[in-house]
Amino acid sequence: MFRTLRSVLRFRRFEFSARKRRLATAANIQDLRSIAQRRLPGGVFDYIDGAAEDEVTLARNAKRFGDYVFDPRVLVDVSSVDTKTQILGKERPLPLILSPTGFTRIADPEGELAVARAAARAGLPYTLSTLATRSIEEVAGVSGGPKWFQVYVWKDRGLVQEMIERAQGAGYEAIVLTVDTAVLGRRERDIRRGFSLPPKIGLDTIWDGIRNPGWTWDFLRSEPIAFANVVGKGRLGGDPVSLSEFVNSQFDQALSWADIEWFQRVWKGPIVIKGIQSVEDALTAQSHGIDAVALSNHGGRQLDGAPSPVELLKPVKQAVGADLEVYCDGGIRRGSDIVKAMALGADACMIGRAYLYGLGAAGEPGVDFVLEHLAQGVTRTLALTGRPRLRDLDVGCLRQ
Repeated sequence: MFRTLRSVLRFRRFEFSARKRRLATAANIQDLRSIAQRRLPGGVFDYIDGAAEDEVTLARNAKRFGDYVFDPRVLVDVSSVDTKTQILGKERPLPLILSPTGFTRIADPEGELAVARAAARAGLPYTLSTLATRSIEEVAGVSGGPKWFQVYVWKDRGLVQEMIERAQGAGYEAIVLTVDTAVLGRRERDIRRGFSLPPKIGLDTIWDGIRNPGWTWDFLRSEPIAFANVVGKGRLGGDPVSLSEFVNSQFDQALSWADIEWFQRVWKGPIVIKGIQSVEDALTAQSHGIDAVALSNHGGRQLDGAPSPVELLKPVKQAVGADLEVYCDGGIRRGSDIVKAMALGADACMIGRAYLYGLGAAGEPGVDFVLEHLAQGVTRTLALTGRPRLRDLDVGCLRQ
């Protein structure tokens, strides 16, 4: 009996890294979400995880991928699977872009720096938010990978122009205009918790900190969190203003298609419009000479009841053709989701929450986990469906 036990028993070496121990228990992005939920204070997790009003749109973003099933082919040579694609005229190893996320350092002290480094290792574009907690220059200093800069359009166009010029000088390759935030969506999880950015300290915050000592210790040892791209630019630097106050005072609700020409004069490079939610607006963007559109409802954080990006893909791509790149932003949790989006006409997909779950669960290695998980998922799905190259995909690969 003892010989039998000895033949099958294998003791794992103890892993001294807490982050690696957490990652060892994760099989997918949903597991990372659960780990992040346990590790982060409730208000921080809900800021990352939550959406507008009843969160119907948030749920539909992911659920709608399940409405499509594959039409697999067998006895196909899949000994070599090719996941490479062109994004804005440059070859990338995977049809994936990291979306902008504001205030990333509430998930991990390294924040945007960690995400940018992970994206660079994977060879994927990383999009830095206007509301980042690391500056344009800081991110450029740690990442030699492809970088894009996301622009929220403020009333102070001089400040907007200054940031765009800084991004150009730091080697960013494209700008992404987010156009679905004329007003801020009603994010009711944040309202219930009284959550604001930067976080305000109250009894509930202290209790949350006691319950989440790892996050709290990291937070207290780090420099104060601020809107890094506007520090020293008037009253919008490190002051503890709430995000809603910031949006209501600075976002330009008069922004219209007539303003696109201004951005084309100021920025010398590709322009992506993020927040397109109809065929008509995709066609209008094309007529204005835009290089790409991201079909996006802001992760369900703005208009609850907005269409899910994946259900817009087929009609939008049929309308705009090959001359306008179309990205699917929202609900991506597996490589198979990316393959479905590509079959429906996407030129690439975008992720935001997915990498924040990884960052919140295990810091920078958690982001690496997410990108590798998605890359492996794309490769495996292409092999199992009998389409060894991304260019083999079309709508005939799916059933609904």
